[in-house]
This record gives sequence, structure tokens and C-alpha cells, in this order.
Amino acid sequence: MSDSERLRRWRLVLGGDACNETAMRLANEADRQIDGALAALYGEGGGESESRKGGLGGSAPNVARWLGDIRRYFPTSVVRVLQKDALERLNLKQMLLEPELLQSVVPDVHLAATLISLKDALPDETRATARMVVAQVVRELQERLARHLQQAVTGSLSRAARTRRPRLAEMDWMRTIRANLRHYQPEYRTIVPETRIGYAKRRRALQDVILCVDQSGSMASSVVYAGVFGAVMASLPSLSTRFVAFSTDVADLTESLSEPVDLLFGVQLGGGTDIHQALRYCQRLISRPAQTTLVLISDLYEGGNAAGVLQCAAELVEAGVQVIVLLALSDSGAPSYDHGMAAKLAALGIACFACTPDQFPSLMAAALSRADLSAWAAAEEIVLARPKS
Repeated sequence: MSDSERLRRWRLVLGGDACNETAMRLANEADRQIDGALAALYGEGGGESESRKGGLGGSAPNVARWLGDIRRYFPTSVVRVLQKDALERLNLKQMLLEPELLQSVVPDVHLAATLISLKDALPDETRATARMVVAQVVRELQERLARHLQQAVTGSLSRAARTRRPRLAEMDWMRTIRANLRHYQPEYRTIVPETRIGYAKRRRALQDVILCVDQSGSMASSVVYAGVFGAVMASLPSLSTRFVAFSTDVADLTESLSEPVDLLFGVQLGGGTDIHQALRYCQRLISRPAQTTLVLISDLYEGGNAAGVLQCAAELVEAGVQVIVLLALSDSGAPSYDHGMAAKLAALGIACFACTPDQFPSLMAAALSRADLSAWAAAEEIVLARPKS
């Protein structure tokens, strides 16, 4: 990279303030347009002309023009970051209330979460467009993540379902042959199947899964991912999946799992948090503790009965339920969470950690096969919450 190109990039990063020390002026119109788009979002008085001071103004044309500029000059991954920053820094949620502007944004998880949180404020002419945007996000996530989750979960449950006394229709021939190669009889050119491996007859779901999802505002992206994963798991006949969302109230959205967009628009993002009430509700759903995995997705900031949370969690563990706490299910990295509550849950033997969407399928495979989650987390380079010493 030449020195001039390096200076150009630093100039675009630092903006037009005289103290940026690049002493460089932007030579072409494209660079000035990029500078203007960045200054509108990140500047405080900004670029090289008065027209590029920070802020986009309140008018829809200005916002629409800015959205067009960033899509023209930046790749999609960067556009999504800029849109997210615009919503947070410039409070541009108003732009999402107009269908013409909403059609010009690039859909992503953060935008879907924002639309879900605004659903009650959306005018009628915008609501249909918002559902289309959320549907596109759900579709893209399912295409990216569903196959991996299905393969991981199905493989884990197939291994759990094998039997050593199969009927003919239940035989796993490939595994039976491999297990009996040492019994090959050369004179008969055949294998004596001393050990038979097959699949147990599945009269009901092999495992029960409950996703208990905190729908407070800080968990918005996690809710979107949880909804998509819940819909995928609900499509697997070997799993019985329930989806429970909570704030200070509890909503069982299991019936909407076949339509994840409806499920997400049934979520009420924001409000307080009553984990204790949610866990008690989930506890009443459990009929097979030893075959049940409860995944609590929450940052653990309890607004209700903290002692009750610990008591209920201890009862679930004692009954044989596998309880997992995901402090976040998102790409955002280490979350803000209640470290004290996480440490107390960890002391009960409950794994507490943040998880990315790409890690979730292998997590569920490990959980359903009752593998050591500490070993799984170590292999994934995930840091678990630890009990206080």
C-alpha cells in the first residue's frame, strides 16, 4: 500500500478535523461522498464542508439519501454496522415507521430486533413491510444455521437411540458390520453378527427441550436467534420443543414455532425481568426430567425473587433436568450480565456462558447426548462462569 493511499484511509477514518494530522484533502467526489456519509453519523461538526456536519436532520429525504450513499460505497457487512450505529447514535427509529425508508435498509438481526420492539408503534402501511423485513432475516438465518443444527441434533439423538437388541427392520447394518469384522469367517465368506446394533423404535420424542427466553430489551438479538433455532428444533420429530418468553409476565409461544415470524412478533421486547416466575412455569411443563434440557437465555438481572431463582434451579437439577444458562445468544461477544447470580448458578452445577449462533448447534448436540459441557466449552474456547471461591 502506498503512503498516499494509507493517508487517504486515515483521513477517511479520522474525519476532516484539523487535528487529525494527515494534512490531506480528499481529491475526488467519491471520497468526499464517503466522508460525508461517515461524518453525518460519526462527526461532531465534521467533514470538509458545511454540508457534511454531523447528523442527518429529521427529514425522510436526507435519511433516504444517506442510506443510498452507504449502500453505494460500502460492502453489506459494513452497511449493517452503519445502520445499527445510526439507530443507536442518532435515534433514527422514526425512519423505520415509513415503508419507503424501511424498504431501503439492509435487513439484519439488529434491524429485526428493532422492528419487533417497535411493532406496536408501526403504522398499518409499514407493518406489512416490517414483517417482510423480519421474514427475510429469518429466512437468511435458517439457510445459514438450520442444516447444521438439524445434523448435530439428529446425529446426537440417533446415537442415543441405538439398541443392541434390534428387530430386523431396526438394524443399523453398517455399524453392525463394522462391529463384527473380527468375526469374519473366510471359509464361508461371511461375518457372524455376534454384536447387533440398531435403532430403538421411536414411539415418542427422545428428548424434551424448553427454551426459556428473556425478552428484556438488552436480549433483543438473542430473542431473534432463539426464535429461529426453536423453529428448527420444533421441526425435528425426535425432539419435543417448547418456547417460553418472559419479562415480568410469561408467554408460552410454542404454538407459533411453526411460523417463526409470528412467534417473533408475539414477543414483547422490553420491560422488567422475572426469571423466578418463568422457571416455575417451565418446571410445571416437565414430565420427564431425565430427558429434559432447559435452556435459560438471560443476562440474569432478576427483578423479582433472586432467592426463588436459585431454589427453583436447584430443584430442577436435583430432579435430573439438564439446565443450561446462555448469557447471550448473539454475535456481540461477552455480554453484560449479573456475575453474582451466574456464580451462584454455577455452584449448583449449571453451565453459564455466552454462545454465538454458530456454536449453538454443537452445544445442543453435546447437551442432548449428556456430554461434559465443561469439556465442550473448553474445546470452543468459551469461558464458563465460575462459583465464587
